Amino acid sequence: MRMRMRLKAAAAAVLCLHCLGVYLFTRGFLLTRTELSAFSLPSDLLQAQASCCSELPSTTNQDQDLPGWTPPTVERVLILIVDALRFDFVAPSSLFQKKQKWMDRLPSLQHLASTHPSSSRIFKAIADPPTTSLQRLKALTTGGLPTFIDVGNSFAAPAIQEDNWIHQLVHTGRRVVMMGDDTWTQLFPHHFNHSYPYPSFNVKDLHTVDNGVAQHLVPWLHRQDWDVLIGHFLGVDHAGHIFGVDSQPMVQKLEQINAILQNVTDIMNSQKHLENTMLIVMGDHAQTLNGDHGGGTSEEVETCLFAWMPRSLPSSISSIFHPSTCGLGLNGKNICTSTMQQLDFAVSISALLGIPFPFGSIGRVNPELYALSPGSWDRQWLPASFYEDPSSDLKMWKNNYAHVLCINSWQVKRYIDSYSATSVMGFPSDDLHYITKLYNEAQSRWSDSKNRSCKPENGTIDEFSDFLLSFATLARSAWTEFDMKLMGVGLGIFIISIIFHLFVFERVQSLSNVYDNKTQKSSNHLQIYVAFLLVAVRAVSFLSNSYILAEGRVANFLLATTAIGSIRSSLVYGKIKKHDLVFLILIILIRFGIEKGMSKQAATNPFLNYDSGSDFDLKWLPSLFEGHDFVTLLPEISPMIILFLLSFLSCKYVTSTVHSRCIKWVVTVGTMLSYLFIATFWLSERSFAPKMVYVIGLSLFVLNFVLRYLGILEKGETVQRLRSLALVMVSAWSPTILILLGKQGPFVVLVCIIAGWSIISSKNKGLLDDCKMDPISVMQWSLLAICLFYQTGHWCTFDGLRYGAAFIGFDEFKVVRQAILLFVDTFGISHILPIFSLPFLVTIPNSSSSKGRDKTVIFLNLTQVYLLYGLITAITTTFTVLCVAIQRRHLMVWGLFAPKYVFDAISLLLTDVLICVSALYYC
Repeated sequence: MRMRMRLKAAAAAVLCLHCLGVYLFTRGFLLTRTELSAFSLPSDLLQAQASCCSELPSTTNQDQDLPGWTPPTVERVLILIVDALRFDFVAPSSLFQKKQKWMDRLPSLQHLASTHPSSSRIFKAIADPPTTSLQRLKALTTGGLPTFIDVGNSFAAPAIQEDNWIHQLVHTGRRVVMMGDDTWTQLFPHHFNHSYPYPSFNVKDLHTVDNGVAQHLVPWLHRQDWDVLIGHFLGVDHAGHIFGVDSQPMVQKLEQINAILQNVTDIMNSQKHLENTMLIVMGDHAQTLNGDHGGGTSEEVETCLFAWMPRSLPSSISSIFHPSTCGLGLNGKNICTSTMQQLDFAVSISALLGIPFPFGSIGRVNPELYALSPGSWDRQWLPASFYEDPSSDLKMWKNNYAHVLCINSWQVKRYIDSYSATSVMGFPSDDLHYITKLYNEAQSRWSDSKNRSCKPENGTIDEFSDFLLSFATLARSAWTEFDMKLMGVGLGIFIISIIFHLFVFERVQSLSNVYDNKTQKSSNHLQIYVAFLLVAVRAVSFLSNSYILAEGRVANFLLATTAIGSIRSSLVYGKIKKHDLVFLILIILIRFGIEKGMSKQAATNPFLNYDSGSDFDLKWLPSLFEGHDFVTLLPEISPMIILFLLSFLSCKYVTSTVHSRCIKWVVTVGTMLSYLFIATFWLSERSFAPKMVYVIGLSLFVLNFVLRYLGILEKGETVQRLRSLALVMVSAWSPTILILLGKQGPFVVLVCIIAGWSIISSKNKGLLDDCKMDPISVMQWSLLAICLFYQTGHWCTFDGLRYGAAFIGFDEFKVVRQAILLFVDTFGISHILPIFSLPFLVTIPNSSSSKGRDKTVIFLNLTQVYLLYGLITAITTTFTVLCVAIQRRHLMVWGLFAPKYVFDAISLLLTDVLICVSALYYC
């Protein structure tokens, strides 16, 4: 008993060391930029005017008291955000090498761009990663760069504390109306005069949010008691997550958005009070062809911004547009597009509305977007005292823009100085000196060019633009602060934990040899060396971003290597064993599964043709066979067949393994009911079915521990008892994991069972007795878990999370509940099932010789298995930490290395927790 307590304490100590190491390294590596609490004030205009020699008035020709830094150039702004709007959704298909079916589905915007080139513009808007909605909305409103650590807040967005243009609108008395994605009301809980939020995280719901926006949008366009109206559509994003871009639901959703936009533009053309209103249609980020986002690939960051004013620009102003590409639209007319950074949006919208620029904004007022607004060139928007000479519209615009850009540069320089004085590390001194030099040169050029009337020379626009663009580049390259001391201490603790882990493992192995009276050290040590050689090969690969992307294939290759080694070993004895061949064939199948892991179900899938709100109806079953040959139909029927097979196997093994009649009955009935509810859900999509699966699984899990400590599961030999405990535990978890995986679940679980049987069957090769720990088998178990993670469509990036699984059985969003379901879906097949089923490596193979064995020996062998499994995970995670520290300045650090670290750190802690739970349950 004392020995067991010591080993449990050792497992808890390893968990504590890993928690401390993860905490310290994360504190050093994922430090966010310092968020300054300062806010821009209307009174700051005096400082800006002193710096820029500006006498721009703070009131418009309508005598509105709007204390901004620059005069407003539009009366209202209508912002329609189409979540996950790709650039090729809006731009004409002629700009791309091949036309796809999702292109040219927003013809209303193309029509405006081609027929009104002087009053509309299509921009390729480049977002900054991470491209999750929370980061993008925060960056779009504050004007700062997003921070990686905020990804964890995506499901429970905290209110924004930094200065932002929404706050400035409210502070200056503007009226803001919001409708759509409820993330806005979480970020800005007390800022809207009217709001119509809708839940945003049910990715299966394509229509509720969009229909809600459409319902409220038109009535508000006919009203005049608003200054900024924000509508956030989510259907395109959700259609991408569920079906992918190349799908019919995506086409239908784009056509719905187009109809709404067409109605909006018709109303704006017909309503006199909207004459000076700018329409902005934009995406917060883009999406891959699979509908995912979160990383920094071009597919994810290249979104779109479309701007249109009912009033056309003078031809002289139109000359400032600098088209990057041009192509023919649907009507045969030319459409030119430009490129802008989303970083510039916050300060640009502030300049358009005439409000103080957000304190932490580091963007530049976009010249083309600014030129579309009539107040930037129309004399009617400015008093005659400011422009006395009858200059041209173009000269007036340049004078106006130069003043705005000067104030923009002053605001950014003020932020640089404040950040450098407040932040722990600030910016590198050499870079900061260079940026300051650029600003001083621009100011000097500005001062030299001014006359007594404070009329600026237009050439200073380029000087200030260089300063702003250079600082944005600096911020992107060196924004993150790394605390190397904390990172070093964290890495050191990881190394100490491995040393401690090795010490405990060696101690347990020595005890096992003493109790078992065995002298098989050489063969066992040889297998340990081979196992750790495979671990080292996999761990070193983390230094390369390409190998991180190919981690699933690397693990599959190493697993295949062990299978080939087993076949070779069998040939030495003159016979190839069937389980070795089966294992190799399964590895090949898993390899294909990894390649297809990110693919979406086809939109033509007959099982997807349902109305989630309809009554239970199976009338579609006869028509299912019409027009489908056997090959097409097989993928749809096979999940049901495999599910039936799994239920049969589960019933057979529970009845033959568990001796307690009561437990046998409870587990069998509970498992069979769970599989029945899974089949019901797949056939009818009734939400009660998954809930029943969750309730049964949780009940069995709790019942296992209760019965375990009541001694009811203590009957039989030690090996038999362990096998029963493991089987009951796996039976409790399997249905929940299976239903979350979707229709791929039965096949994946069946592969897991057969592969596990193959590993166990190949364990005894004459070198070890049945219950002895086999390092190669433990290594194969670990590699199989990694392969199953990738085979099921998961990836070590935030866009690799299968968010749809969090809503299986639920339509409304509850952060804790959905987080638990998403967590189980992500780590169920790769961590929960493999770790709880590790006792099978000790208890199943040829157990005739294990009867009557000293249970202390069996306990020590099982402890070795768990220690080695945890040690393998700890070593690979430590190498991940080391590689992340080395590659902290790599181009892909936030797009790839940081997500990999987060996933591996969570995996390590989860592995430690599950090992501790297993120690309490099995020992």
